[in-house]
Amino acid sequence: MGISSLFTAYCDEALKTAQIIKKFYPQCKIVLGGHHPTVFPEKVLACSAVDFVLRGEGETSMAKLCQALKNGSDLEQIPGIAFKKNNAMFISDPSWITDFNSLPIPATDLVNHDFYQRKNRRSTIIVSSRGCPMQCSYCSVSAASSYAPFRQRFVENVILELEYQTKDHDIGFIDFEDENLCLNKQWFLLLFSKIKCLFADRDVELRAMNGLYPPALDEEIVSLMKDSGFKTLNLSLGSTSKDQLKKFKRRDVRASFEKALLLTKKNDLECVSYIIAAAPGQTAQNSLEDLLYLAQKRTLAGLSIFYPAPGSLDYQLCKDKKILPESFSLMRSTALPLNEKTTRIQSITLLRLSRILNFMKHLIDTDGFIPEPELFSHQETTPFANRENLSKTLLQWFLYDGKIRGAQAGGKIYTHIADSVLTQQFVERIKTIPIAGVSSL
Repeated sequence: MGISSLFTAYCDEALKTAQIIKKFYPQCKIVLGGHHPTVFPEKVLACSAVDFVLRGEGETSMAKLCQALKNGSDLEQIPGIAFKKNNAMFISDPSWITDFNSLPIPATDLVNHDFYQRKNRRSTIIVSSRGCPMQCSYCSVSAASSYAPFRQRFVENVILELEYQTKDHDIGFIDFEDENLCLNKQWFLLLFSKIKCLFADRDVELRAMNGLYPPALDEEIVSLMKDSGFKTLNLSLGSTSKDQLKKFKRRDVRASFEKALLLTKKNDLECVSYIIAAAPGQTAQNSLEDLLYLAQKRTLAGLSIFYPAPGSLDYQLCKDKKILPESFSLMRSTALPLNEKTTRIQSITLLRLSRILNFMKHLIDTDGFIPEPELFSHQETTPFANRENLSKTLLQWFLYDGKIRGAQAGGKIYTHIADSVLTQQFVERIKTIPIAGVSSL
């Protein structure tokens, strides 16, 4: 008897996969877990292909489920389980692991590391803590924090896993998937002092791509991150709008954010700073101001389109306002899920403006200047021999008339659909502010 475990934040794709698996392997037991099945076990179990849902954290529950299926023992005793029973559903409370230092090291020897590469070297991830003590409205992790408190692993436990994961593999990149890597300073300093020693003779890049909380960073922490192998810091800004931050239930971290930027420059680190756009009640104008703020800072702009994460406070808000998409498959950032205060056209325009801004920052770093605006020649095609020169030409046309253009593989020029008010405001405002690059040079 096989067991297929599918973990995802968006269940529509997982359910379709489950149906395909069930078609070819009808005896296979399908188990789903993650934020979405934890919050919506009934909807997930409504799919005929799904046999079980494991709510909360599934390491202990999954092992007990396997044992119960093997022995024929009582399924209801398994923590966090939900399943169909006698034309009804048995649903238990989510299960949270109180001592996840007791969990075994993940069996990464079973992973084909050649499938996971960055810059032609193998990469891996590690989780050194779980949960989050903050209550950001858009986050499903914080919504679960009353059940799953913020927990950090023993430093020795994390080091043991890192040694195991990197012993026989040419690992060149490690991403820490923690929600809040730096909240406990003493723990962080102890952990990364050991990591610094562990990789002292190896070229391993570290990253925390979920984002770092600027108030938790200081000179000692950032300096150690540099010495340990960080080359780029991902900073969580959220927004510069006080009204929007109040809706997000987040502090205004601009002061600590700007201090963190100074520390990245001092330590020769680059930076990506994340803002959220198109959240419920958030205007495109506010998001444009966020982009223009980041334009002046030594950082790339990471603009993320809001999506209603199941279980989050904002999911319930969207539900109450009746602005949720009809399908769960549309509740994702790439689907531009909301069409409220910020329209979908404005959302895609903001995304494109963030890419244009980052290209301008690249030119500041490489050329030292941004090319002057230039009238569009109305040509139908343009040579595609040099991608960077083509991008510069498209930028010059954009800076002249505010129209976002692209080029197909054959060189044919086309114009993107965009919100002309936003693009014109961007063009006019960008002329009045100093644009900062990203490089520390």
